[in-house]
Amino acid sequence: MPKHTIDPNQWINLYSDYLFNYTITRVNDRERAKDLVQDTFVAGLKSMKNFKGEASERTWLISILKRKIIDHYRKINSNKGKAEVRISYSGDESEGDWLEERVADPFDKTAEDTIENTELGMAIHDCLGKLPEKQAKVFKMKTLLNYETEAICNELEITASNLWVIIHRARTAMAACMEKNWF
Repeated sequence: MPKHTIDPNQWINLYSDYLFNYTITRVNDRERAKDLVQDTFVAGLKSMKNFKGEASERTWLISILKRKIIDHYRKINSNKGKAEVRISYSGDESEGDWLEERVADPFDKTAEDTIENTELGMAIHDCLGKLPEKQAKVFKMKTLLNYETEAICNELEITASNLWVIIHRARTAMAACMEKNWF
């Protein structure tokens, strides 16, 4: 399979509308959506060296944007997100960068290796544990592992329409659980 390439000179022309439309449906604030897209492009520029070419450029940018949106909601909905949390890098005793700036880019290996978001992981794990077994399995396969619909249907011997009913119920239950236990 050929490797994908990255060309930041084309990002605005190729992806700004798509990323904005993706964001506006999730944050419902035009100015905040524009800021998140801009933050995504900046994070992409900072982490270009980590682009492996395994995903398309658009998929890579969307994954950065998703993290930015999560960070946005974490910041406004969580007392932890409102707190001024600083971290120290490479054993330096001086204050490091703001946590939100470092966590926001999943392709920045320093941040990835330095920061583990165990509380969020535990909340997701707990909520998954509360789902019926089949819903949890479908949710993991589709949402977390990015399996194709056909592969899930074949493995679980279900129809595509049944899959979408199950995934809808699982997502609804996960959202309610995360709202209650995390946000």
